Amino acid sequence: MATNLPTTVNPPSSSASNNLFAAADMGTNSFKLLIVRADPTTGRFLQLDRLKHPVVLGRDTPSSAISAASILRALDSLRKFHHLLLSHHVSPSRTRVVATSAIRDASNQSQFLHTIRQTLGFHVDVLSGEEEARLTYIGVLQFLPVFNQKVLTIDIGGGSTEFVIGKEGDVIFATSLKLGHVILTEEFVKMNEIDRMRDHIRSLIRQSGLIEKVCEHGFELVIGSSGTIRAIEKAVFHRYGQGLDNVGLIDGYKRDWRFSRGELSDVVGKLCGMEEKFERDGFFKRRSEFIVAGAVLLEEIFGMLGIEEMEVSGYSLGEGVVAEQLAGVFDDYDLNANARWRSVVRLATRFNNNKKMKSAALCAGIAKEMFEGISKWNELGDSGNKLADSLVDKDLEYLEAACLLHNIGLFNGKKGYHKQSYHIIMNGDQLHGYDSEEVKIIALLARHHRKKFPKLDHHSLQGFTKEVKQKFRILCAIIRVSVLLQEYMSINIQDMEFSHSHEGFKLVDFYLVVDEYSNQLFLLVLSQTRDQPLVPGNGKPLAKDVDAELTNELEHFRVVFQQKLILVPSSSSASSER
Repeated sequence: MATNLPTTVNPPSSSASNNLFAAADMGTNSFKLLIVRADPTTGRFLQLDRLKHPVVLGRDTPSSAISAASILRALDSLRKFHHLLLSHHVSPSRTRVVATSAIRDASNQSQFLHTIRQTLGFHVDVLSGEEEARLTYIGVLQFLPVFNQKVLTIDIGGGSTEFVIGKEGDVIFATSLKLGHVILTEEFVKMNEIDRMRDHIRSLIRQSGLIEKVCEHGFELVIGSSGTIRAIEKAVFHRYGQGLDNVGLIDGYKRDWRFSRGELSDVVGKLCGMEEKFERDGFFKRRSEFIVAGAVLLEEIFGMLGIEEMEVSGYSLGEGVVAEQLAGVFDDYDLNANARWRSVVRLATRFNNNKKMKSAALCAGIAKEMFEGISKWNELGDSGNKLADSLVDKDLEYLEAACLLHNIGLFNGKKGYHKQSYHIIMNGDQLHGYDSEEVKIIALLARHHRKKFPKLDHHSLQGFTKEVKQKFRILCAIIRVSVLLQEYMSINIQDMEFSHSHEGFKLVDFYLVVDEYSNQLFLLVLSQTRDQPLVPGNGKPLAKDVDAELTNELEHFRVVFQQKLILVPSSSSASSER
C-alpha cells in the first residue's frame, strides 16, 4: 500500500556522519577499533561501536619478522574494521590507524604496512614508545578529572609498558620499556618460571633509569589505563581471590575505579596458585592466558616505584587518538572540559559491558535527535507549547545522561532493573559536578524509562516545582520512545531525521496502523541498514506485546506534546519521492 508522506519532510541526511571519528589500534596482543560520535558544540564524544580481535602478534619472536600466519590474522581483523567503518559512513579523513610495539620492532615492518595499504587503503602510523605514552595520557584525561594534577600513567600492553608523567595536558616525562604480558608469558609463564620473570622485570626496570626519572619528577597520583589493569581492577572489584562470588551491592554503588597494593597482591597470590587455572579461565576469559604475567609485572612496578594505590581509567590509547583528532578539527576543543559528562561515562562503564554501552549510546543518539528536532520546532515558533519552549541545553545533558545510565541496573538481573539503575545513580555519589536536584532528575528518568508513565502528582516527583515536573515528563516521553527503538529496531543513527509537519497520512508498513488526521505531527524517519527493510533488531516482526508497548509510548508522546509522533522507515520516504 502506497504511503503519501508530507512534502515538508526531506530524505534522511547523513550530515551527522561528519561528527564521526574512528581510531584503530594495532597492538601486540589485540587489534581494537573505536568509533565515536562527537558533539562539536561541547567537545564531548560517545562510543558508538567497538571491535576487538585477539591477533596476538607477540607470539612471533620479538624484533624479528611478523609471521605469515600473523599477517593473515591481522588482515582479516582489518577487513572487519573496514567493513564496520563503511557501515557507519566514517570518513577516511576522520579515521586514524596506529601501530605499537610488535609492529614498531618488526624487521618486515615496511612490507607489512605496504600490504595493508595496498589491500585495504589504510595508512598506518607506527607510534614511538614515547608517542604511545603521550596519547595514552591524553586518553586518560578524557575519562578522569585529573587535568590539574601531576599524574603518572602506566599502560601494560602485550609487547611493552608505557610510563608517562603529565600535568595539564603536557607531558613531563615519557618512556616505553620492553615489558609486555604476551612476551613475558611466552618467555617465562609458559615455562612456569615466575621467579625468574620477576628477576627479569626488576633488572630491566633498574637498567632503564625509570626509578630515578620518576623520583626526579614526582607524581601526585598513579593511573593505570590498559586492558590488563582494568581486568585486575575488575578482579579486585569482584573480590577475586577472597572466596567471594561478587561484590556487595552497596559496595558496588560507591566503589570508585581504584585498588591498593595489598589488593593487587591478593589477586596475584590467587593467580599464581597451581590449582587455579580453571577458575582463572572462567573469570578472565580471553585474557586468562596473559593475566598472570600482567599482574606480576604490575606488582613489581608497584614495589619498585613505591606505589601504594592506583586509579584506573576506562579510556586509553584509542580515546587519546580520537581526542587528538578532535583537537585538530574543532578549534575550541578543551581537554579539561566536560568533567560532569566524564563522571556519567565512568558510572555507565562501571556497570555496562561493551554491548550494553553500545545500546545505551544508541539510545542517547536517538533521544538527542528527538530533543534537537523539538528544539528546532520551538525556534520556528510553531510549537505553541510553552513548556517545550523552555527546554535548554542542560535538559539535553540530563536526557543523554539518563539514556547512558538507564540500563546499568541490568548487572543485577533484568527484573526491576530500572529501579536498580535509580538506586545506583542516587546512592553511588559518582556523578560529580551535578547538584542533588540534577542527580535526582537523571535518576528518575532512568527509573521511569519503562513501566508506568509518571503523572504530575507521582510521589517520586515530590519536591520539584510544577515547571520542573512538566519538563521532566517531556524528557521522559523522549527517553521511553528512544529505549524501545534502540532495543527492537535495526537503526542507523547517522541517517535518522526528526522533523515536524502540518500534513497527515496513513502509515501501515511500520507494524502500526495510524488513522489519517490533519493536525500537526512529528516524523521520526528511520534509515534502513544495507538496503534491508527496517525491522526489529532480531530481524523478526514485532511481537504483539512490543507492538502494544510502542503504541502506548506514542500515545504518551501525544499527550505530553499535544502532537502525534509517527515512525517512518526510510524506504517509505524514498518511494514517496519517485
